[in-house]
Amino acid sequence: MILEFLLQLLQAMFHVFSFSRKTLSNSLNIYIKSSNGNTLSVSLDPKWDIKNVKQVIAPKLGLSPEEVKIIFAGKELEDSTVIEDCDLGEQSILHAVKSRQDHTARASKPLNEALKDLQLGKISEADDAIEERVIERRRVHFYVYCATTCTGVREGKLRVRCSACKSGAFTVDSDPRCWSDVLDHRKISGHCEQEGCPDGPVGWAEFYFKCSEHTSQGERDQAVPLYLIRANLREVPCLACTDVSDPVLVFPCEASHVTCLDCFRQYCVSRLQERQFVSDAQLGYTLPCPAGCPNSLIAECHHFRLLTDQQYAQYQRFGAEEYVLKAGGVLCPQPGCGAGILADPDCTRIVCQNGCGFVFCRLCLQGYHIGECQTREQIVASGSSSYSVDPNRAATARWDEASRVTIRVMTKPCPKCRTATERDGGCMHMVCTRCNFHWS
Repeated sequence: MILEFLLQLLQAMFHVFSFSRKTLSNSLNIYIKSSNGNTLSVSLDPKWDIKNVKQVIAPKLGLSPEEVKIIFAGKELEDSTVIEDCDLGEQSILHAVKSRQDHTARASKPLNEALKDLQLGKISEADDAIEERVIERRRVHFYVYCATTCTGVREGKLRVRCSACKSGAFTVDSDPRCWSDVLDHRKISGHCEQEGCPDGPVGWAEFYFKCSEHTSQGERDQAVPLYLIRANLREVPCLACTDVSDPVLVFPCEASHVTCLDCFRQYCVSRLQERQFVSDAQLGYTLPCPAGCPNSLIAECHHFRLLTDQQYAQYQRFGAEEYVLKAGGVLCPQPGCGAGILADPDCTRIVCQNGCGFVFCRLCLQGYHIGECQTREQIVASGSSSYSVDPNRAATARWDEASRVTIRVMTKPCPKCRTATERDGGCMHMVCTRCNFHWS
């Protein structure tokens, strides 16, 4: 009996010794927030697993390691999950709560590991098949505009919190499958572990993004998601230069045309110089797909942050001027000027008095003339654009077309529900993941 006790004591001492040695190898400073609002600052080794973390923080919470539940990015983390696989940065926040007695284990991988690819614009059978076959399991990279620290386009990371109390001690009932699930609130339900939450234990998830390239500034640290910029896992060529680049921008048109970021910048700059952006009542000053697709205007203006600071300032100025136009004003059409002018609406002869002195016709915005104005078609036909798209190239630069071709080549339809299915090894016996039909 005494020998057994001494053996257990030696094992415990060895565990403490080896545990302390781990802390010397590497250090990640993070915060542990409990459900009652208390926050602990701890240093952890990125090579540790969640079981090690529980052993460190449980005594500080007055709990045993078995009673502690660790929540991060909408998931209860498994004991075997390694810290460095959780997409944690310096001063990131983990939530530690006490497991309920009626709690059913729902532990899983963190959200960035559970998601394989959130580069989808819509849900379809083709997208589901791509999820399971073509896209390798890997950490998801998103793209964001960081306005607080980096002031630029950066890689981002997805986070989730309770939509009612804004606490990160929240676990989702299901993973998001498309951008609509992420951008629209009240689409995915979950459980909030924060004491005093107005919605109680069951609520709605609120997804948000953070920049991954600077030290975390807490749960209020957010970035703007650039959801049209995606990893080119399908190797779709650019509609302008035909190169296969990564990442790419996918236009929100029905054909989902793809352009590389360099060609997108060129497209923006040329349209900016020619003042050919579209002024939309809901979306503001924006651009459509260069292939001429209908209903393809870019809704999130921060995608134009891919421009230089000077170009983006010009974009903002032109957007403001277009707003003035809708208020009854007029802009000087002289290249390099564009000054806003308020004039008598019945006067057709306008003189720019803000520096350039250009005299122009209010109706057609050409140099002042006697007689009828040219039609808009005549003006466009007489001019030239520095950016054009070959229709044949545009036909091959479609985001969804590459998916459909791959599905036809790599899969066979289920005999019962026709879902595209691929055999990834083993015997010839097949089981459909959608309808559970068995066949060979």
